[in-house]
Formats: sequence, structure tokens, C-alpha cells
Amino acid sequence: MSYIFAVANQKGGVGKTTTTVNLAAALAAQGQRVLLVDLDPQGNATMGSGVDKRTLKNSVYHVLLGLSSLAEARQASETGKYDTLPANRDLAGAEVEMVDLDNRETRLKHALALHDKDYDFVLIDCPPSLSMLTLNGLCAANGVIIPMQCEYYALEGLSDLVNTIKKVHANLNPDLKIIGLLRVMFDTRSTLSNQVSAQLEQHFGDKVFKSIVPRNVRLAEAPSYGMPGVLFDRAAKGAQAYLAFAAEMIERVKTF
Repeated sequence: MSYIFAVANQKGGVGKTTTTVNLAAALAAQGQRVLLVDLDPQGNATMGSGVDKRTLKNSVYHVLLGLSSLAEARQASETGKYDTLPANRDLAGAEVEMVDLDNRETRLKHALALHDKDYDFVLIDCPPSLSMLTLNGLCAANGVIIPMQCEYYALEGLSDLVNTIKKVHANLNPDLKIIGLLRVMFDTRSTLSNQVSAQLEQHFGDKVFKSIVPRNVRLAEAPSYGMPGVLFDRAAKGAQAYLAFAAEMIERVKTF
């Protein structure tokens, strides 16, 4: 059985794609079978996995519209050692084209169900908006991983996201829950970061992951080489943080 996690935050620029790609690679490095699903039309997770979005014959777009099977569309990430269900600009049109389709919110869920025994972890990189694509990700997932920066505006966006998750849980996916909050791009020298971090721990308790990802230039450089940061420079502080996060995730799922 696969553990399916959506990596989501309605605020942009908070490290969703960086988290998804590096968690996938870190889990794969620890012997897990991983599928990364790119649900963002920008296709950044696809390119960051070393898959060229410009040459795709089939993508997650074709899977959602029933034009291709997941098996036909998935690609191996040679650099990350995991599988990807890639995305490109075609996916932007899926929003309109899915409006009249049956079970439009659960099309990804049904596609993944056919491969439940193929993977230990499925990670879904959601776009930074509450769209039909994000809704497909949340309906397919067992839980949500929320990457967030420790700053004031991130707290504002977090309350909106928690309300969205509650609504999806109540109306579409009763299995959905918050797995945990991951503090990313963390600056230990910032008083505000430390204050917000303390607030998160006080309010969410053990839902806050112990792992903290620092602000790290090597993680930012890795996508330009088509590689996850944990493999681009394994010794970097950011890479070490994601490897520790993967180990924490493996331990946490044992309690499910």
C-alpha cells in the first residue's frame, strides 16, 4: 500500500517544489519506492527531477483526461532514482477541460489506485492555488505536508489552508489529514523566525516536524542541473536537513 502525501500551501514561493523533489530523492536514497506527481503547469518538479518537460509525449494532463494511463506517462528520474508523473504547460488547459468530466475531483485518485502496490510513497506537488488540480491532489492523498516559512504572512496563509483541508475532509476525502508542518528556508539569526517557529510548536504540537530546513544556496542551484539538492551536494546543510526529514517521515508513517 502506498502512502500518498500532497505537498501543499496556497501561498507561493514557500518551497513546495523544493520539498517535494528533495523528499522524493531522500526517500529513494533510503530504499523507498517513490512516485513524484507534478500537478503544477510550470513543471518545475519535472525539470528538477531531470525530466525534460518540453519533450513529453504523455504527462499528468493526459492521465487526468483519460487520454493515457499512468504507466504510459510516468518517467524515471535518472538523477533522483524515483519515478515521476511529469507536467508541462498542457496542464494549464486541464482546468477548463475537466469541468464537464465525471468524477472530476477524483481522477488522479483513481489513476493512482491502479498502482497502489508499485510504490511506498507517492508525493504530489500541488500548485499554489485552490484549483481543480489542487483539489485532485487533496482528494487522492492520505495526508498533507505543509512547507512554510516562519514569517507573519505565512501564518495568515496557513489558516486558509487548514480551512481548505477541513472542507475537503468533510465533503470529498474523509481520510485526509494534516501529516505535519515543515519549517523551510529557516534563518536561525532572525528573531521573527524563531518567534513564529515557537508559535507553530505551541499551536500544532507534534504536527510540527522536528526537521528544519535552513536557507541554503546549494538547494537553489540544484534545479538548474536537473538534480535534487540532496544528490547535487549531499554535504550541504539543506541536503542534510531533507535526508533527516525523510528519515523522520519513514518513522512517522509507522504510527499510521
